[in-house]
Amino acid sequence: MFPFEVDTTTDVPLWVQLRQRLIYLINSGYFKLGDQLPTVRGLASEISINYNTVNKAYLSLVSDGYLESTRGRGVFVRDLDAEMDEEYTKDVDGIMSDCVAACRDLGLSLDDVQKCMTKKIKQLKKDEGLEPERADGTARIVSVDVGPATKKARTGA
Repeated sequence: MFPFEVDTTTDVPLWVQLRQRLIYLINSGYFKLGDQLPTVRGLASEISINYNTVNKAYLSLVSDGYLESTRGRGVFVRDLDAEMDEEYTKDVDGIMSDCVAACRDLGLSLDDVQKCMTKKIKQLKKDEGLEPERADGTARIVSVDVGPATKKARTGA
């Protein structure tokens, strides 16, 4: 069963709730890089929401680079590591090294740096509208200010 619950207490459009949940599932490792996601029709049927709502969430995630869709094959979690070129990898490594070095200069141990980074990442995820996963394998989507909402945006149509 796909771990997703609709939060009816929020004005966040359903497709955004689904999109945020999928991002959480990818980032938490529930879906591994290269994993095939359920078909749009299959997921819509499984979680009892409209096909167009699931499609809109999938298209948004494809556009943002989380997923890739191949006609006739399906939708897959995109393996960004395999697509990073060497220069980009060096840039990220340099930024991370500079960050760790700056923290070490402040007197933090490597374990302290790791704890600080983990805490910051959790805060950033929360700020994006995701809370840590609950014991039952689900996460509650919290309200996120997505700007002025129209009736069309709220219904996901």
